[in-house]
Amino acid sequence: MEDTTKFNTSKLGTKEYWDEFYALEKKNFENNPEDTGECWFDDNDAEARMIEFLEDNIGIHHIKYDCSICDLGTGNGHLLFELVQNGFNGPMLGVDYSEQSIEFTKKVSQTKRLPVEFSATDIFNESWAPRRFDVVLDKGTLDAVALSGLTKENGKSFVELYPEVLDKLLVKGGVFLITSCNFTESELIKIIQTENLKAWSKIEYPSFSFGGVQGTAICSIAFVKLN
Repeated sequence: MEDTTKFNTSKLGTKEYWDEFYALEKKNFENNPEDTGECWFDDNDAEARMIEFLEDNIGIHHIKYDCSICDLGTGNGHLLFELVQNGFNGPMLGVDYSEQSIEFTKKVSQTKRLPVEFSATDIFNESWAPRRFDVVLDKGTLDAVALSGLTKENGKSFVELYPEVLDKLLVKGGVFLITSCNFTESELIKIIQTENLKAWSKIEYPSFSFGGVQGTAICSIAFVKLN
């Protein structure tokens, strides 16, 4: 049976593409401080739904307004900035492998005086030793990782290694919330779920029917770390 979790490579999976993209967004922001960049999956209202999901589950697992949050592949930091605007006030860290992304997010956070930390980080570097977080977020990052086609020396793809990154980041009882436009719900569970990281809940999106098949444009699933 064909492995549907594997994709052809694309420029959207390259560091060079994102460095150029965020260098332009930084320039646009310098010219217009109201232009804080593109909001990914805005057509599906994904960002607002992710925030609403966290708000609806305050008090469950480690989700609180003052919980610690890490955003993987933070891009322009928009999701974290919106969390601050919606009352989340715990320690927040956005990481991205694009230095231009981090330069841009730092400039926005300083200009807007938003208390969010950002770091240029290769999350697949074995020497990376991050602190642990109550909540870890991913909005399109695993999609880009899959499009990179990158593998380690042992032949394991970065997609296969993703659960190890999450295990390194999450506290016991911590929540991982991911939104994807490339993977289905069952594919995300196949990739992410381990003995220690279990699917817990999901965000409902409007569905459509095409060729007799029911589906959604994107999906969001929450996982909980057991130990």
